[in-house]
Amino acid sequence: MNYLFVLILFWCSLQCSVNSAQILVISSMPAHSHYTLAFRLVKELADRNNQVTFISPYPQKTQAKNYRDISIEETIDFTREFKKTLFELDGMGFIGNKLIDTELGTGLVEHTFKNSEVQKLLNSDESFDVVIIEHFLNEALIGIAHHFNAPVVFLAPVASCAKNNYLFGNPSPSSYVPDLLGSFTKHMNFWQRLENFLVINYNDILREILYIPKQRELFKKYVKTNLELDDLLYNISLMLTTSHPSVTDAVPHLPNIIEIGGYHVSPPKDLPRDLQEYMDNATDGVVLFSMGSNLKSKDLTLDVRRSILGAFSKLKEKVLWKFETDLPEASPNVKVMKWLPQQDILGHPNIKAFITHGGLLSTIEAVYYGVPIIGIPVFGDQRNNMEAAVSNGYGVSVLLQDLTEKTFSGALSEILNNPKYRENVQKRSKLMHDQPVKPIDSAVYWIEHVIRHKGAPHLRSVATELKWYQREMIDIIVFLMAVTSVILVTIFLLLKKCVKLIMYYSKLKKTTSRNKKKNKSKENVNCPLKYS
Repeated sequence: MNYLFVLILFWCSLQCSVNSAQILVISSMPAHSHYTLAFRLVKELADRNNQVTFISPYPQKTQAKNYRDISIEETIDFTREFKKTLFELDGMGFIGNKLIDTELGTGLVEHTFKNSEVQKLLNSDESFDVVIIEHFLNEALIGIAHHFNAPVVFLAPVASCAKNNYLFGNPSPSSYVPDLLGSFTKHMNFWQRLENFLVINYNDILREILYIPKQRELFKKYVKTNLELDDLLYNISLMLTTSHPSVTDAVPHLPNIIEIGGYHVSPPKDLPRDLQEYMDNATDGVVLFSMGSNLKSKDLTLDVRRSILGAFSKLKEKVLWKFETDLPEASPNVKVMKWLPQQDILGHPNIKAFITHGGLLSTIEAVYYGVPIIGIPVFGDQRNNMEAAVSNGYGVSVLLQDLTEKTFSGALSEILNNPKYRENVQKRSKLMHDQPVKPIDSAVYWIEHVIRHKGAPHLRSVATELKWYQREMIDIIVFLMAVTSVILVTIFLLLKKCVKLIMYYSKLKKTTSRNKKKNKSKENVNCPLKYS
């Protein structure tokens, strides 16, 4: 009997060792929204008996089973100054934003590589079956995966877009796929399509001349190899995107781009007692207001704050506002809290509307729980997300520069009193929940697929072997324009030559004709008259 027990125990341990993988996850951006995405995946992988090492700015206070933290907390101080400029990003233009991306990306990668614990890991004899990188301004970190000779999976905090499509050669026609940082929906008129085409290609050029060269330099500086960054960058096995057709547009995806939008959302948990009572007793409902983890409500201008508070004071509904300081001027129906369990509040039946900055995670959570939204987009993809919400009929957008008490009150009245917004968002919610496989299960399956096959070259498109301008057919267009120009110029010159020849022969003919007439006249004059 003891022998049988030992045999069963040995078989179970053997199974566990076979199914367990060594996984390294890197999330270098010190923002809770980015961390939330990466940690949800980390926790799931660890819960499934994989050994996970997590490089991030936010180490856990207590270590969990199958999980190890490597802290890069110094990136928090580095990005503090950048976060102060977030309300100004929208007015900086293409070049200004790309310069900030370049500086931010350079600093994040440099701090990660220089971290003593990361260096200790790189100098160890450890090995990993796969390296998962939360992709955000950190292409050079692919060198860590190369160091461990492990396949790479990218976790994108956004949908497939110009910031990541180029790595996979994923088709993204500018005719119906709007720029992520723009304000167009998929329904664009001629001039919007023209602008979208120019903006996307202009951003591609800026990326190649400003941003990527810095990442190449960092790769050569910190990774000991004869290879170039580009040799590895276009050989990524897989990308998991934070998108789903219920929230983001239906766009082309290659087989190695998997949508897992909503995987970070969990069923609502019980709220703290005081908050639970506040929500339960709100007979007229509750409006939730949060500007996310990067933007701070306290940084809104005094005029904007007064306009918002003025609009709130007219509501019969209660308001929960994530505000980082005290707000004594708030009306009695406004409850200010420095931190809010956003998902759990959105899952409460008394929630009537969600006022948000329009970040993708907040938008996904609102759709998941079927809550209509008012968006105050500030930077990045927020305006694009809100345009999609407006287009799909479950949101109202108020630009920060247009926000007054009147415009904000109008938005609140529309979202709270017009039932179409709740109806539309609940239709979207049903779409998000109606999936054959849970997004988190899909994410784990594809990561394990990469581990089992030691990469996924069979999913890779040959488009990755082309330059961006070749994929966009820019070189072909330029060539055809050049050939057409040569042909037109040649035709023009030939026509010009023909016209000259025709005019020359016409003139010659006229001259000859006149000369003949003159000669004939002379003959008639000189010839004597004959009489019969």
